[in-house]
Amino acid sequence: MLGLPHLKLVRAIVREGGITKAALRLHLTQPALSHQLKDAEERLGTRLFLRQGRRLVPTAAGERLVRAAEAVLSELGAAEEDLRGLGRGQEGLIRVSTECYTTYHWLPAALRDFEQRFPAVAVEIVVEATRRPLAALVEGRLDVAIVSRPSRNRDVACRKLFDDEMVVVLSPGHRLAAGRFVRPEEIARETLLLYAIPVEQSDLFQRVLIPAGISPARLVRVELTEAILELVRAGQGIAVLARWSVAPDLAAGRLVGRRLGPRGLRRSWYVATL
Repeated sequence: MLGLPHLKLVRAIVREGGITKAALRLHLTQPALSHQLKDAEERLGTRLFLRQGRRLVPTAAGERLVRAAEAVLSELGAAEEDLRGLGRGQEGLIRVSTECYTTYHWLPAALRDFEQRFPAVAVEIVVEATRRPLAALVEGRLDVAIVSRPSRNRDVACRKLFDDEMVVVLSPGHRLAAGRFVRPEEIARETLLLYAIPVEQSDLFQRVLIPAGISPARLVRVELTEAILELVRAGQGIAVLARWSVAPDLAAGRLVGRRLGPRGLRRSWYVATL
């Protein structure tokens, strides 16, 4: 799996147009940055950039990874800024949780950086609040909740972080992989892999399937993102996940992502505090 340094690397190369300026921006030597790029390409099994004159131009795989990097790093920066405001001049404990399991890929790294900047403030990830983070916030069991829909509670302040796109994740050989998008009604014939959350908390069910009266042929609940992806690769079902959370697999061709419907399914993320 790629790490935050890889995401910062591809973003810097695109913004600066080449290795030399990207290395200066990241305060790295040119050989070190070239080695990082080679490591990322080897992990993904595909080229991310091609040279055109003096510039490095992203391949199709590189463009997908750059979009994912922009989304993830933007979210990290916004979350860090909110946490920095909470921790400025304070000592104590900040309890954080999020309603989306995929964010646990990047949240620990972001919090480690926060703890280095504010060593007097301890940060605790409250995993058990993942299923109902807003309730945990209101009940005083959390200080910060990262959620995909704002709270209606007037005591809860919500600040928008960013928008992302949910895509239908398929094995490359799946019958639906040939199209440009997947129609919602086609899910009725499929085994749908879903996080172990109530359907009331699922954007897919609340915004698409339930209003259209659609039910998957079979619903399988899975706790971990990695398990969902392995099952999809094995042809045991399909999933609907954030594009940035599966970008490395899409770029490497291990999985295929298709829009849900011609317009796609997008959602907004918020940081919630009292």
